[in-house]
Amino acid sequence: MRSKRFRRCESVSEMAKDRGSSHSRTSSVAKIFPRKPSPYSITLYIILLFAFSIFIFIFYSKDILEDEQNILEDEQNPPLPEESRSQQLPDEKLWGAPYNYGLLPCIQPTAKYKATQGWDRYLTVRCNGGLNQMRTGISDMVALARIMNATLVIPQLDKRSFWQDSSIFSDVFDEHHFIESLKKDVRIVKVLPKELESVPRARKHFTSWSGMSYYEEMTHLWKDYQVIHVAKSDSRLANNDLPLDIQRLRCRALYYALRFSPPIENLGKKLVERLRSRAGRYIALHLRYEKDMLSFTGCTSGLTDAESEELRIMRENTNHWKMKKINATEQRIGGFCPLTPKEVGIFLQAHGYNPSTLIYIAAGEIYGGNTHLSELTSLFPNVVFKETIATQGELKAFANHASQTAALDYIISVESDVFIPSYSGNMARAVEGHRRFLGHRKTITPDRKGLVEIFAKLETGLVKESSLSYLVMKLHANRQGAPRKRGGPLSGIKGRARFRTEESFYQNPYPECICRSKRASQ
Repeated sequence: MRSKRFRRCESVSEMAKDRGSSHSRTSSVAKIFPRKPSPYSITLYIILLFAFSIFIFIFYSKDILEDEQNILEDEQNPPLPEESRSQQLPDEKLWGAPYNYGLLPCIQPTAKYKATQGWDRYLTVRCNGGLNQMRTGISDMVALARIMNATLVIPQLDKRSFWQDSSIFSDVFDEHHFIESLKKDVRIVKVLPKELESVPRARKHFTSWSGMSYYEEMTHLWKDYQVIHVAKSDSRLANNDLPLDIQRLRCRALYYALRFSPPIENLGKKLVERLRSRAGRYIALHLRYEKDMLSFTGCTSGLTDAESEELRIMRENTNHWKMKKINATEQRIGGFCPLTPKEVGIFLQAHGYNPSTLIYIAAGEIYGGNTHLSELTSLFPNVVFKETIATQGELKAFANHASQTAALDYIISVESDVFIPSYSGNMARAVEGHRRFLGHRKTITPDRKGLVEIFAKLETGLVKESSLSYLVMKLHANRQGAPRKRGGPLSGIKGRARFRTEESFYQNPYPECICRSKRASQ
């Protein structure tokens, strides 16, 4: 009996344990598999999840926008090299000429070239323009006389242009040297023979940038005339696609035969020596900020209303200037305006030149005088003109002769360590070409359009002042006068208009007059 009761108790106890363990298992499962949520709780969960997503999006979007803004600022103000920040460049970078690859002047004729004959047909010429426009025009006339088998009469210089210069050929150029140095190429005489002074002449305005076929066709005029008069000398020959011997003749005429008169040559060399005795090295700055240039281009940036009006009136009253109404803002944005004295100062400073750098101003009277010039001299006070390095007695002989004083500027510019033109005019192109011919001397040609954009961003704060040097030097890395072949016309321009967009032959006579052959060099 006792054992039966004991077994019943065990059974009851085991049943109790089983119920307990069953309850425990049920609770565990309940924890793992909760009750099915109600529709209300699901909606609440979705709302909370959506709100949390919006918060995360706004938080990270702020960071993304800040990152993009930082990237944009970095692009506009890129990290600068240490040398750019300090603006202290090695002398070699500031003053050294670009590598010229051993290129030398090549102006000797080829083996096929024949000496000239004594022609009894004559070419008379009236030059037009300023000094360098006349110089390149005369060189073209030498080549033209060769093409047309004519004797060239010493050209008449322009006496009717803006400068009103009464100089004759021998006042500006070494006439004897000009005739003698070209005697194997073209027969040149000082005056027309007396028996031909009164004969009828064919008066021609030859088409600009014409080639060989055009002038060979013009030789039919010799059937009826013994004298042809050329009314204008500038840009009468094409820049390209001419025989090599004709191109080299142009270079011989310009760089060798067309030497300045002894008084100009002697004083020019003397002034170069004085500049070097002052500082050893100097920059020649062709600062085209004269009244006539600003009036002609319609550029008024930095001028007062009264000055702008004065320039407008001058343009209206100058008959041979075709453009009368000019939008000054469009001119400036397009890069068609000369740099102002202030902009030149910033440009030089950005390149790393020391404030004590000696700068020779190769130009006429600066418009506005010291009022505008002080914007340059406040940054670079060591600025000189020919009037400050030559005595009054030395300059007296050249007074009122713009072509002769321009010749002094030309000599000093060609011989300078660095040449910088503020505008791409006839002198700037001629000096650049001559410096290329002499071994690619350092010539920094400002990208005026690019600079205007940088200066505008600097004024509005889009470009930081600390980035200016880097941006300016980067823009001009390939504008230092290094060897390159002459540029052709702009793409998309057809017809004769394309010739106007070509790089001038005299701005870059490479490759015809510059090569590696020592035997071909003069």
